[in-house]
Amino acid sequence: MRFEGTKDYVADTDLKVAVNAAISLERPLLIKGEPGTGKTVLAAEIAKAVGAPLIEWHIKSTTKALQGLYEYDAVSRLRDSQLGDPRVSDIKNYIRRGKLWEAFISQQRPVLLIDEIDKADIEFPNDLLLELDRMEFHVYETAETIKAKQRPIVIITSNNEKELPDAFLRRCFFHYIRFPDEETMKAIVEVHFPGIKRRLVSEALKMFYEIREVPGLKKKPSTSELLDWLKLLMVEDVSPEMLRERDPKKLIPPLHGALLKNEQDVHLFERLAFLARREGR
Repeated sequence: MRFEGTKDYVADTDLKVAVNAAISLERPLLIKGEPGTGKTVLAAEIAKAVGAPLIEWHIKSTTKALQGLYEYDAVSRLRDSQLGDPRVSDIKNYIRRGKLWEAFISQQRPVLLIDEIDKADIEFPNDLLLELDRMEFHVYETAETIKAKQRPIVIITSNNEKELPDAFLRRCFFHYIRFPDEETMKAIVEVHFPGIKRRLVSEALKMFYEIREVPGLKKKPSTSELLDWLKLLMVEDVSPEMLRERDPKKLIPPLHGALLKNEQDVHLFERLAFLARREGR
């Protein structure tokens, strides 16, 4: 079982090595990188490449580790007991399986995505240590132990919003997805827009990377934002020549709402345009 990338996902050598190392070591693969660099999509592409089912657990700020194992719906049981429902005699009717439970009992070795683990509270990763290590957990309400039929391929993503505990990091294989260079980005664009005009891509990428290098930019545009921008450029039939213009009055790129996502960055480009006009007098 090896990952060599897919036709829909451009993976560099380092990323492929990391994925295959995690599979061989049977360790969770912790993926970090800028938002929009394909961390979440990676799990789906691994599942597609190795022919495995995908189980996704998207973490929110309110998510608790126990929800990944199971939840006991005591409220529903109490209500049903008041209504005389015969199901209350079996507590298993009120146990809801979590994503880890689904992964553990899967007939085929699955890919389990734990997405944006850093959104949860600081104790969340530590609360999963034992389960991810031993691949089993105990259901106290039914006095049963759920053991993994086979160890799932675990992909964990983080946007670095919080530091993860050392004890958790020790149990993971780590990889940081570097932002794609221009050649890799061209390959990514070609995957999403086969046969796109090369001159348009060349000029768009030149402007895109220039924007990312502007000092003081609060949020650098990501790969996904570049793809949205390119789609708009094609829909609006913007020519490479229009992108190549260096008129100081047009320092802000056309359709910039796809690239600049907050007012501070828009104001930054407006100030740069004003300074350029003043210097050009």
